[in-house]
Amino acid sequence: MAARDLWRLSATELQRDYREGLSPLAVAQACLARLEAVNPRINAVVARRDDAFLREAQASAQRHARGAPLSPLDGIPLSVKDSLYTEDQPTTWGCPALRTHATGQDELSVGRARAAGALIIGKTNVPEFALEGYTANPIFGVTRNPWNLALTPGGSTGGGVAAVAAGIAPLAIGQDGGGSIRRPVSHTGLVGLKPSLSAVPREHVLPSLLLDFEVIGPVARTVADARMLFEVMRGPAAADRSSLAAAFAARDARERGPLRILYVERFGQAPLDPQIAASVAGAVRQLAALGHRVDSGSLPLDLDFFAEAWPQIGQIGLAQMFDRHPDWAAQASPKYLDMAGKGRALPGARLWQILEEVKRLRRDTVNLFRDIDVIVLPSAAALPWKAEDSHPTQIDGQEVGPRGHAVYTGWVNAAGLPGLALPCAPSREGLPIGMQLVGPYGCDDTLLDLGAAYEAAQPWSHRWPVL
Repeated sequence: MAARDLWRLSATELQRDYREGLSPLAVAQACLARLEAVNPRINAVVARRDDAFLREAQASAQRHARGAPLSPLDGIPLSVKDSLYTEDQPTTWGCPALRTHATGQDELSVGRARAAGALIIGKTNVPEFALEGYTANPIFGVTRNPWNLALTPGGSTGGGVAAVAAGIAPLAIGQDGGGSIRRPVSHTGLVGLKPSLSAVPREHVLPSLLLDFEVIGPVARTVADARMLFEVMRGPAAADRSSLAAAFAARDARERGPLRILYVERFGQAPLDPQIAASVAGAVRQLAALGHRVDSGSLPLDLDFFAEAWPQIGQIGLAQMFDRHPDWAAQASPKYLDMAGKGRALPGARLWQILEEVKRLRRDTVNLFRDIDVIVLPSAAALPWKAEDSHPTQIDGQEVGPRGHAVYTGWVNAAGLPGLALPCAPSREGLPIGMQLVGPYGCDDTLLDLGAAYEAAQPWSHRWPVL
């Protein structure tokens, strides 16, 4: 492969080729050249660290030459979402008041990747406060989908998925509070894991706006690559006591033999793009062809409460954050101030009620997975829409609100379950489509195993957008 094309290699291929003499420095240089070529059109990476990136690549090359890499991730380029702290760059969260906000700390998962030898190329764009399903903010502007520059890559990990899909780096560290990894990867033809709650521990973090729903996970082009990054970031940490429970749950959770799969095509009367329905149905047939038992039906959970409660959670989160940081509120966009106002108007008892319903949902899913191993759902209800718009206003001819495209993902976060998003057959226009596999708490490895088997059986190979 020509040196200029090294950016095309997956993390797994890079790991192999480093053992055979490929230099991480050459790969880093190729990734920077790719960034220069495509980032002006997609606006994925919003903060670069070229000099440090190349110095760290040179150090990685020396370790590989000695036969002493720090980990399988040593020398692998990746990006970090601009809602996660990095020790040597600001974390703006897309908010003008945080343009220079820096703590000199890495989010725990970022620090683990750095300590493993990963090469951080820079920070990727997010919507303001990472609260919406597209990617644009007053500091850095709009991020565009590499598959069609007029369309969004989704959000809030929009910059991260655009960077991986365009070949800027093979991996990205993302964050998923209500589908913010799984929906964007479905819009860009990638793999993304929303781990079980606290499987990746949290420390050194921005204020939480969505209770404990926000988790850190990998974005990649293959399941093996996603697993590589996840293995480095996962594992208990004393600073996050709930990560001890996650590690215990994962210890003996992997399922063996044929799986019992429930395919849920849609949620009630909520509209679903027909092309997405057909693509996911085809992928489910491929899962059945692998020898698993697949049944179709509705999701046996009562999620009606969360239809009303979901926006209120973000409103309450914004209200308490702006009360603590009035200087951040002073430069926030009006719609977020309006959301915070609605949060302040809610009675305190409402938050208590929401917390009780979250507990109920988590208990209910324990019972659900006694008879089911995996649930398959669409990752998103809509194909990518106009890049500047926060959400599609219609799906399959029906009017929808801000969360109409996102109905399939948020409940997974509230329940604390793992969700693996995988690409399916593309639309007639060539736009990516994805499905998600959801499993019991702690069964992240079961989902990754199933995803790897599904991926190996695909008749198509990874596609590249034309940029």
